Amino acid sequence: MRHARSACGRAPRRGAGFTLVEVLVALVAMSVLAALAWRGIDGVARARETNAAQMERTLRVNAVVAQWAIDLQQLRDTGTVPAIAFDGASLRLVREAGDGVQIVVWSLRGKAWTRWSGPVVTRVDALQESWLRSQQLLGNEPNQLRALEGVEGVQVYFFRRGAWSNAQSSGDVADAPPPPAQQPGSAPADGGGNAPAQAEELPAGVRLVLAFDGSGGLIGTLTRDVALGPQTQP
Repeated sequence: MRHARSACGRAPRRGAGFTLVEVLVALVAMSVLAALAWRGIDGVARARETNAAQMERTLRVNAVVAQWAIDLQQLRDTGTVPAIAFDGASLRLVREAGDGVQIVVWSLRGKAWTRWSGPVVTRVDALQESWLRSQQLLGNEPNQLRALEGVEGVQVYFFRRGAWSNAQSSGDVADAPPPPAQQPGSAPADGGGNAPAQAEELPAGVRLVLAFDGSGGLIGTLTRDVALGPQTQP
């Protein structure tokens, strides 16, 4: 009987497993770890997206600036229309294109730096018509490209005779070639005895300064200098 009481009075042994409190604590810990892990993964994903967007913007800026340089380096002085001119918002130029020439216009429209290219022409009258058309652009033409967004200001400088100057200021006058020799008593070559008209001297270089407002992912200013080769009229 003593042995039986001893067996009956012994405390019951707890079965294997976790209590409710332990399970709740484990769940809370796992939730915290999962939240931290998700925040880490989300941060990595956002960083990758930001880096990819920044890389895309950088590549686009480089492509646009490269096209700007190509247009300038293919400048052609035809003697018919101005080879290059800047009015404060738009820069117009004549560039070589295949067997002819074409008018290219870089303009600031709203907050976008745009590029328009006219048709390739080979006749003087067609070139003059394209030049006049380039002064009447509305911004919705088929060949109008929105090159860069978020541009709030554009300035262009020309390098002439050893110094940079505002492209809107009057340029130096190029020396006109001497008139051909005339035989005594013959009529002047221009038909009226007037001296040949003097043309504005073309710049040796062009400086572009773009100011960004941050809306397109770019902020600050971008400056690019392009050297131009010697130009001769055909």
